[in-house]
Parts: sequence; structure tokens; C-alpha cells
Amino acid sequence: MKILFLGDLIGKIGRKAVAEAIPELQKELKPDLIIANGENAAHGCGLTVKTAEDILRAGVDVITTGNHIWDKPEAFDLFQNPKYAKIIVRPANFPTGFPGSGAIEVTSGVRRVLVINLLGRVFAKIPDLTNPFTKLDEILESFEGEKFDAIFVDFHAEATSEKVAMGRYADGRVTAVIGTHSHIPTADEKILPGGTAYITDAGMVGAVDSILGQSLDVVNGYLIEGPLKMDVVEEGKCGVNGILIETDSKSLKSKKIKRIYKEIII
Repeated sequence: MKILFLGDLIGKIGRKAVAEAIPELQKELKPDLIIANGENAAHGCGLTVKTAEDILRAGVDVITTGNHIWDKPEAFDLFQNPKYAKIIVRPANFPTGFPGSGAIEVTSGVRRVLVINLLGRVFAKIPDLTNPFTKLDEILESFEGEKFDAIFVDFHAEATSEKVAMGRYADGRVTAVIGTHSHIPTADEKILPGGTAYITDAGMVGAVDSILGQSLDVVNGYLIEGPLKMDVVEEGKCGVNGILIETDSKSLKSKKIKRIYKEIII
């Protein structure tokens, strides 16, 4: 099967670009499942019912998230609503007490896919995160004996070293480990020795003329001291960064991984 993953969607421009790009990508790539990271969909921070609906209407099947998922209070309502809890996944290694799940099963025709979301701890400012490596072990053990056609991991992390380590740790046990969070795509896509597709960062769906999706005024933050308001660039050229993975129908392994890029004018 083919899984298309779209990197961090940034604000309204990201949501609009995905809505325009997906029909073209579906025609060109014919993916069986489309996953997108939506933790920055609500004007750069968080996810709401409206922004989630925008992403789903665009053709995305599953939404993964990250450290900003709780920035909008509505996120708690999303995960308490069965409609969204089935298709939106939050990092599994958040402290206990948060709603939602860090691993959800979705179907594509007769195929079963387990989607896992984990948050890195290196440089993280979130207290009490549990170890993402042992959390992955726990999740896989909890689904032991289940037959999946693919196991997909979105590892939302700051440090490239931690992401590389996760890829190697999970190699042979999952279909793909795709890094997110830094908004800048890396050029190290590969199939690891055990058959796991890997890339350190998938990049973003956000304004090209920006700094990680934010206004170029962010440059001033490197020149002066003190707080600086960050504004999402919501029009202009939008880069749609994604990853296409082709799996082996007879195993959990991946056969191909390819970077995808399109530019949409919003």
C-alpha cells in the first residue's frame, strides 16, 4: 500500500494549500492513506474543531500532532469527541490524565494501519514526559498478536540525534518512522536495514517566504532583546512538503520512501 504523509500544517495558508494540493497528489501518487501533522494548524499553534474539519475535508484521513496540541483549549473537546478521537492522535508519552490516544487503528479498505505519535524529550520544555523509546515498546507490546498492514510512527522531536536514534531503535518493528517538528525537510530519507522507512524531518506545509511559517520579522528577535510577537504568514507561495511510502504487502516492511514537494499560491 501507499501512505502519503504531509509535514506540519502551518495556519490557514497550510490548510488551504493542502486542500488544493491533495487532489493533484491523489491523481499523481494514488495513496491509499493520507496522514498529516496538524499541531500548528490553528494560526500556528494548536488544533481546533474548525481547523481539524478543514484538514479532513481536504482529504486527510488521519491527523497527528505534537507539543503544541494543547495550546488551544478546544483540543480537549476534540479528543473527548468519538468522531475525532478515532482519527486524531496525540503524543503517547504525555503525562497521564490527558485525553485522547497516542496510538490509533485506522482502516483503508481491507487494510489495517496502526498510527503512533511520540514526542521527543531532548530540548523539550514539557515536564513529566515519559520515555518515548520505552513508550513505543509498551504500545507495540499492547498490540502484540494483532495483524496490521503497516505501523506508522510520527516522532515529533527537536534533536536530530534523538530522531535518528528512534529510527534505529524501531527498525524492523514498524513500517515507518517519520520525524516532524523542525519544519525544515531533511535529505536523509532511506529504508533502514530492517525495512523501516525513515526521514529525520518531513518539513512543513507553510509559507515559503517565512521563518518556519512565521513572519520574516522574526529576524528582529536575533537583533534585540525582549519579547517579539510571532505572526503566521497566511498568503503567498506555500510549500507543500510530504513523504510517500510504499509498503510490502506481505510484511510490515517498506519498499520505497520518496520526498514530495509542491508549491501552491494562496
